[in-house]
Amino acid sequence: MSEQASDTPDPIAPTEASPEPQDQPTGEARPPRPAGRRNNKPNNAGSGRGGARNNAAPAARQHPVLDQLATLYPALFGETLLPLKRGIFQDLLAAQPEALDKDGLKAALALHTRSSRYLTAVAAGLQRHDLAGEPVEILAPEHVHHALIEVFRRRGARSREDLRPKMRQRIAAAFEVSGLSRDAYLELVSGKDEEVNQITADAVEAAASGIARDEALLRTFEASGKNLNEFADMYGLHVLDANRTLERAKARRDQSAPVT
Repeated sequence: MSEQASDTPDPIAPTEASPEPQDQPTGEARPPRPAGRRNNKPNNAGSGRGGARNNAAPAARQHPVLDQLATLYPALFGETLLPLKRGIFQDLLAAQPEALDKDGLKAALALHTRSSRYLTAVAAGLQRHDLAGEPVEILAPEHVHHALIEVFRRRGARSREDLRPKMRQRIAAAFEVSGLSRDAYLELVSGKDEEVNQITADAVEAAASGIARDEALLRTFEASGKNLNEFADMYGLHVLDANRTLERAKARRDQSAPVT
């Protein structure tokens, strides 16, 4: 991963406004461990009749300012979290100079942006939002990737399932959405953890191969002079599968086309 993303998965405020949080990952995010290696000690907090309900409930807030923020800006800090625009720290201080304490806000945002709920929103690739709840900025691919790895690392620490196949699928999807070339994406997100790098490289390689096949099929279709049904029949494809593949390739081509 890039140096920018290695220490802070989703920087919100300037460095001086981001103290070390309790929930900050230490070092690079590790991939989820394989099945069968988890400590099998019972979890008393989730056992019994109320276990499922307790596990599903949101974690208790760790800072009172987060309750203030949830009341002031429920669209951003309520039950459903959204990625925050860069500079949100200054925006909050300017908008609520009497209600928010500077030091308390720094600590609250540090906890918030490293919480699993927030990282899940970042890993989903949602856009950054301003105080009005409006999307204002696309997340950098390396921030999405780092958050995704950290989310799966945390899930893997409490699951017996080998989550690496699912993680590869999510990495592949994030790569496709990024619109970057294979080499550019890997250069951007690669870091010091070789296992994470290998999982990422495998996922990106599989996705890039699929993209290349889709593009080749689109070129062949456009050069064939056939309609969709004829083309699908000629290549032994189901017409719906052929249409999905061609539309996907067209969308990627349109995305990468230069704006004139």
